[in-house]
Amino acid sequence: MATTTDAATNALGYEQARDELIEVVRRLEAGGTTLEESLALWERGEELSRVCRRWLEGARARLDAALASEESEEAAEAAAEAAGGGSEGSEEQA
Repeated sequence: MATTTDAATNALGYEQARDELIEVVRRLEAGGTTLEESLALWERGEELSRVCRRWLEGARARLDAALASEESEEAAEAAAEAAGGGSEGSEEQA
């Protein structure tokens, strides 16, 4: 069951989640926190890491789709040129 905190975390943008994750790591590396605080920070870091990963996976999918679309358009143009390109050259020479 998703909690309000989970929903708020999932609503974060990539940059917000990344910046908060950097702060969590900084605090953990600095030390001086209790075991309970360290565990809470680690759990928050895991949540933020998942948010960042989802954003990056979504960005990768969008890039892959855009590249595939571009390649398919280029292939269609090349096929159209090959099919009709020979007659255009003949007409221009006539």
